[in-house]
Amino acid sequence: MDLYDLRDPGDLVAPVLVASFDGWLDAGSAATTAAAALAADAETIATFDTDRLYDYRARRPTLEIANGRPDRLTWPELALRRARFGARDVLVLSGPEPDYRWREMERATVELAHRLEVSTWISLGAIPAAVPHTRPVTMMGTQSRSGLLRGGVEPGPEGILRVPAAAISMLDVAIARSGIPAIGYFAQVPHYVTGSYPPASVELLRLVGLHLEHEIETGTLRSEGTTMLARLDAATTADETTAAHVARLEAMVDEARRPAGDDLITEIEQFLREHDGSGDRP
Repeated sequence: MDLYDLRDPGDLVAPVLVASFDGWLDAGSAATTAAAALAADAETIATFDTDRLYDYRARRPTLEIANGRPDRLTWPELALRRARFGARDVLVLSGPEPDYRWREMERATVELAHRLEVSTWISLGAIPAAVPHTRPVTMMGTQSRSGLLRGGVEPGPEGILRVPAAAISMLDVAIARSGIPAIGYFAQVPHYVTGSYPPASVELLRLVGLHLEHEIETGTLRSEGTTMLARLDAATTADETTAAHVARLEAMVDEARRPAGDDLITEIEQFLREHDGSGDRP
């Protein structure tokens, strides 16, 4: 049985595919929020068999109860949507990170990308990191060959970094090995932030726009980010210990110190402990 159902996408000319999943590589929901902005009003052209990909005990459907009567179930969905930005087609693959059949998902996604003649794959993610909210969002980048990254983002960190793999990374590697140029942008979200972090989503959208040569509308994300940063400023100012911690992080950034692999691993391990692999968003 096919893992996905593909509808006629119409004429596509060298589309860019942007992918993101929720889970631990989506700190602050930054990547999936950016993907949702890209896919706003987009047409669904492919859906995946979620019964084979998800553990519904971990990702339970949402039940709506209207006036005491069970009314509607909303199930987890993994879909590929087609959007248009200027003269470019953009395919957006987003949803909950699959629980099962990662290797089958890998084969299906590579097959789908080649069937649709995808020209470039862009992974979006976000990781918790020792960075302050008072500085511009720091980005880490990956690329399948030199010269693919945009916006001054450098590949890194330097050296070997070993972390638990996410499904998006598994697909990124498989796509690159299949011959499609693959890029990854990963926003660093302040580790002390809980809930969504719109500034990182805005920066991810800016970088995707550079590849599309088209400025992407961010809707309310920019104003939401401004409001959030103001609240964080107020909260850190009110507590001396927190203010001192943020000041240390500022000094690290101002000294242009790139994060060491060990530092990133420590932050990621802490994040995984706090979210226990249940798939809940940070």
